[in-house]
This record gives sequence, C-alpha cells and structure tokens, in this order.
Amino acid sequence: MKLIHLLALLPFIGILGCIGFVNKVEPYVLGLPFLLFWIVLWVVLTSVIMAIIYKLDPANKRGDS
Repeated sequence: MKLIHLLALLPFIGILGCIGFVNKVEPYVLGLPFLLFWIVLWVVLTSVIMAIIYKLDPANKRGDS
C-alpha cells in the first residue's frame, strides 16, 4: 500500500477505531472531557495529515498545462 493511502487511513482509525479505548469522561484536558478532546484533536490532525498528503501526491506536482 502506498504511503498516501496509509496516511489517509490514520484519521479513520484515530477517530472511529480508537473511540472505544478513549471513552472516558475523566481526565479533563483543556477543560474538555477526554473523549471530546480526542475527537477535536483528530479533527485538527486530519487537516494536517491531508495537507501532507496533498504535498506528497504526485498528481499535484504536474504543471497547469
């Protein structure tokens, strides 16, 4: 599998695959219950990962011809 595909799979695993392991109210992180913090964290990480995928994708390296 290509690196781009593995990177695209990370947010799916992070949000949906690990939700059962982090389903806790305590500890509070930044004033949020841990589960809500986990979801917000992965929303931000998804944006970062998609930016990395955009830079790595060879289709984006072609010129506007």
